[in-house]
Amino acid sequence: MTRLKSVLVAMRDDGCFSALLWDGVPFAVSVERTFEDGRPILGNGVYRCARDFYHKGGYWTFEIAIKGHSEVKFHKGNTELDSLGCPLVAESFGAINGLTAVLDSKGGFSELMLLADGLDEFEFEVTGR
Repeated sequence: MTRLKSVLVAMRDDGCFSALLWDGVPFAVSVERTFEDGRPILGNGVYRCARDFYHKGGYWTFEIAIKGHSEVKFHKGNTELDSLGCPLVAESFGAINGLTAVLDSKGGFSELMLLADGLDEFEFEVTGR
């Protein structure tokens, strides 16, 4: 089964920032919201991702199966405030209005979906947390 991997780059008050690799090749970055405990929803481990529709955004994506949570999906966005806990996929790190951010989310998310084209599911490994 094809694997997506998230490698922690920085855990900050304004988000959890990671590099993304597909079959071991780096291709994008991500940000996830951090909560009161300073941590994101996803911890170290391997998760199953299944193709699903993101109704709020109006496009296809993948939902991450996390015990105790539902509707955790990869989607577009720039800062942790653009998500309730889902990983936001983009092309690079940067800043927006004084917040650490990920930039060119449309490009990064499109690249993820192109890499996953034809797959109904894949494994997602999260490390460094």
